[in-house]
This record gives sequence, C-alpha cells and structure tokens, in this order.
Amino acid sequence: MANLRDIQSTVQDVAEAISAALGVEVEIVDEELKVIAGSGYYKERIGDVLEYGKVEGNYLYARTLRQQSASVITDPAGDPNYDPSSRKGMTRELGEICSPILFKDQAIGVIGLSALNKDQRKKLLFNKEAILNFLKHMSHLLSVKLSESETMERLSTLSRELKVVLETIHEGALAINSTGLVTHCNTKAAKLLGTSPNEIIGKHIGAFWDKPRALEVLRTNLSYTEREEIYHTRQKHMHFIVSVRPIPGKNGPEGAVISFRDIAEARRLVHDLSDQRVQYTFDQIVGHSTSIRQVKEQAMQVAGGSSTVLITGESGTGKEIFARAIHGSSYFDKGPFISVNCGAIPETLLESELFGYEGGAFTGAHKDGKAGKFELADGGTIFLDEIGEMPLHLQVKLLHVLQNRHVERIGGSKKIPVNVRIIAASNRDLEMMLQEGNFRKDLYFRLSVIPLHIPPLKDRREDIPLLVEHCLEKYCRMLDNNVLRVDQPVMDCYLHYPWPGNVRELENAVEYSVNMTHGELIKMENTPPRIRSFDNNKRIRKGSDLQTLVKNFERDLLNDYLSKYGTSYYSKMSIARELNISRATLYRKLSELNLS
Repeated sequence: MANLRDIQSTVQDVAEAISAALGVEVEIVDEELKVIAGSGYYKERIGDVLEYGKVEGNYLYARTLRQQSASVITDPAGDPNYDPSSRKGMTRELGEICSPILFKDQAIGVIGLSALNKDQRKKLLFNKEAILNFLKHMSHLLSVKLSESETMERLSTLSRELKVVLETIHEGALAINSTGLVTHCNTKAAKLLGTSPNEIIGKHIGAFWDKPRALEVLRTNLSYTEREEIYHTRQKHMHFIVSVRPIPGKNGPEGAVISFRDIAEARRLVHDLSDQRVQYTFDQIVGHSTSIRQVKEQAMQVAGGSSTVLITGESGTGKEIFARAIHGSSYFDKGPFISVNCGAIPETLLESELFGYEGGAFTGAHKDGKAGKFELADGGTIFLDEIGEMPLHLQVKLLHVLQNRHVERIGGSKKIPVNVRIIAASNRDLEMMLQEGNFRKDLYFRLSVIPLHIPPLKDRREDIPLLVEHCLEKYCRMLDNNVLRVDQPVMDCYLHYPWPGNVRELENAVEYSVNMTHGELIKMENTPPRIRSFDNNKRIRKGSDLQTLVKNFERDLLNDYLSKYGTSYYSKMSIARELNISRATLYRKLSELNLS
C-alpha cells in the first residue's frame, strides 16, 4: 500500500507551508505514528514514534487514525488521552487541532497543528472551523500527491517491464510518431539494421529504410501483418518480414509500432519446426567395405568447406543421405536442408519452385508472391537431386546463381542475395549428356568442383550383412515385431542377388520379410517373390539332379500361391483351378512338400 514516506519531501514542504501560513507549529505522522515531517520544534522530532507506537491505543493520533475524524484539543495537559509526553511536561502544547489524511478510504496519517504559546493558541482556537476546513484540503492535497506518486511508480514499473519485454522478444521493434521519427528501438532492431539504438532514436525511419511502407499506415490507419519487404542501402541488403500497427489518436494515428525479423532467420525457424526428417551423420552410413569407406573419407574431408559437391551413383545408393551427412558436418548445419527433386517437378513449375516469383507475375500467381527454394535454403544447404533432368533454359539460370550468389524471382528485378551450399546429384551419366548436348558444360564444371561417386550395392557385397542387420533392427522396432535373425539360405541369396535398386531395394526386401514373418527367423518363403525367383533360377542353374530341381521349383511355386490366396479350403480350390490340377493332386503335392 502507498505510504506517506514515499513522498516525504513533499510532506515536509506542506508542513512548512502550513506553519508559515497559519503561524503555528506543524507535525505530520504516518499510520505507524512515526513523525515524518514537522516545522520548528517538531522538525527535530522527525523519526520519533509518538504515543508509544500503539496504533490500537486511545491517545489522540491513534484515535484519529481509527475514527478517521478531526479533533480539537483545548487543554492538552489536562486531557488524559493526549500524548503522554505533554502530560509529563516533556512537551508544552497549549492546544492542538489534528485531521486524518485519507487515501482510498483509509487513514494513512495525521496532520497536527500545535500551539506552543498563548498567541499561537489564540490563532488556532479562534479560527478552528476555518482551520479544520483548511486541513481537510491539505490532507486531500497530500492524498492527491501520493496518488500521483503511486501512478508514476506504476508507470515507471510498466515502462521497465515493457522495455524488458521488447528486449526479450526475438524480433526487432520500432515505434515511430506521426511524422515518422523513431521514438523507441530495441536492441534486436538495431542489430538487424546494423547500428545502435542511439543512432536510430530521433531519426526519421526513411533514413535507414528507403520508402518504408510503414508510412502508409500513418496515412491510411490500416495495419498489416507478415509482409515481405526488401530494402537496400550502400552498405547493407535487408530482407525482412514486417508487421505494422497504428497507435490510435483522437484525430488519426499518433504513430505506429513496427515489428520485423530477418527473413532467413524466420525461414530457419519454420524449417526447424516443420522438418521432422532424420539428421544424418557419417557414422550413420552403414558399411565397412573399402569402396564405401573411401567415399565417406572424401565426403568428410570436404564437408567443412563451402564448395559445390556433385554426387553420382545409381538410384537407391543413398545419395541424399550423403548430402545430409555433408550438411550436418558443415558450418551450414544450423540452417535448413532443402531438397529438390528436379525430375519430380513439372518443367513448367520448376523455375518458380527454384527461384520464386513476384505477385502477379503470371496467371494464378499469389498476390504477395512466393519465395523459391534457394531463398528458403538461405544460410543452409540446397540439394538438387536428379540434376540431369533439369531443362537447358533453367540450367542457364542456375549457372548465374552459382556464379553470382543471388537470385531474381520470376517477374521481379531485385537481386536477392543467397548464402547457400549447393549439393547436386544424378543417377545419369552427365558426361555422356554433355556429348549429346543435353547438359551445359559450364554448369557441369561449376557443379562438379567436388565429385563423389557412390558405388552400387553389387560392388560392395561385404556390406550386405551389416545393412540387413541394420534394416532388421529398424523395421522390427517400427513394426513391433520380434524377428531376430535371417536364415542362412536367405542371407546367401541376398549376397548373390544383383540388387538393381541398391540399398533402397534391400531395405524394402527386409521390410517385406519382417511383415511376412511370424516367428523369430526369416526364411526363404518370407522373402519377396522376385528374390525367391532369382534364387530358384540360381538353383536351377546349379542344381544336382532334375528331380531335386523340380521339387524345389514346385515348393517355391506353391508357397507363392499359398501366400497369394491363403490356406483355407476355398483358397486351395482356387489354387487348383488356376494350376489346372485336381484338388486331390494339390493336396498330395502339399503333403509331399511338407506344406500342408
């Protein structure tokens, strides 16, 4: 609660002013009966506690505080309820008038006027009605001053809290008045503008933003939110996401509040919140073969730089995993990793996807425009997969980005700087495409600064058991299955299978087997049909006698049909009908092959 001590200097001024105006002595006490102001003799008693400090007592000031009413004492020495110091002769009051000081319907102190001689007593008691009215006004004056002090303290606290809030938010914040002069600037705003708050406050916003749109808000009184704005100075290129809200006044906006953040930082935040894909490291690339170790060592050696990397290899060898591992080991790792499959996006859309467009650039374009993948990757890595599928006219534009490190949106004229690491990949023979005229030589040499070739799985078969074990653990956990191992004939088949789809095909094969296995061991009948067919052909080529080969073929064939149709009575009828054999023959075959 507010206390008279909060405005003690004002209270002392009031005490001396009353004394000078009325020609009597004045003392003012607070709600604890402590003297906080006084004139003449009482000035020496500032800090003393009166009436033994008994607020609940029946002495004059305590009673005035409780009853919240004024009192007139004509004979202090003879009044048993007057201050004990007077009755004991320690003070020499000949009369007193006191009045409570009220604040929000509570008594927070007392103003006491004392007569210490006959002349003062005559002045005091002769005009007691006027004096009581005067004290009432003085009490109200002190109450108003205390209210002002409380309000100022609240405003001061609010101002400090507001400053802390503005300094805590992760956005730049500016306040401008109705003429565009900056009245407030937080540290983040100054940092984004490349200066200090002292250099900004008091200057016109146009001094550091060329033709700022915020001035439109002062004219139109219409706020806007999350608008992309680009500003250039001789020293700095600024690309912000800006929101502006007017400060209402009687005759229109009295100013505006501007919040803004760097667009690259905003995009990184969006990417961090939305990108749930695994962040790969080189340790997560499975394999100990000589060929894969050599590629990993080369990739780790160049990851720390910013040079463009070209990754080649068959489909499914893990080119994107290598790209993500390079990104995760570079100083771009705090930025986003943006992957673009150039072969999956229609040619008519690829340019706008990569480079973005301005509002109204073409029919159907969003009115505010759209940032391209290069802008989204600013501060991080862009992975251009299937780069060999990019049309020639876009290869020219990509070459300009590689050379100049800025992009121009479709329909725009502004050059937008981008700080990105470029990693390209292709499963096509780009050198053959050069000879055929389907890929630009200058772009190829720009992309292949650091060439990396990922070997196919058939050239590193010693990695297959490790990969199978890794995939088995992954899909057992994902599918809540308890498959523990792969039967040796299955592993032998995996080791001899050519794997045209490489590691991706191997992963799919293991996932299929985990789904099809009910026990703890993956057997040949649980493997995908194409792999079993390959194994059958292999056994046909390497079998010992015709009877065994035929028996093995029949077992695998019937296994396929049982997997396809099921094992019920009606399922077996369907199998017999499709194989053009009797049901009895089918049952006999199943019994001979232990499949019943």
